[in-house]
Amino acid sequence: MRTLLVLTNVPDRAAAERVADLLIEKRLAACVNILACHSVYRWKDAVQHDEEHPLLIKTTADRYAELEAALRAAHPYELPEIIAVPIERGLTAYLDWIAAETK
Repeated sequence: MRTLLVLTNVPDRAAAERVADLLIEKRLAACVNILACHSVYRWKDAVQHDEEHPLLIKTTADRYAELEAALRAAHPYELPEIIAVPIERGLTAYLDWIAAETK
């Protein structure tokens, strides 16, 4: 089973918790870590400085399409960052847990 780390950012803690709860309830993710950061980016020809909450989402490749669709539907941004990175190695028991929690 291929395991993925999916990254996205949302604008506030409430949105982060809402998205995380949705993904866990639907078994699209085994775990979602909610972080806090300051982001600097260009959007519509202006440099933006915003507080954001990155989400580190652990899932499997088999669940990715459904996870992406759920993220797009629930995400508050017009163009959400959704990036999936394959997890090449990790503690086997933890990777097995991710697979079991997303079945």
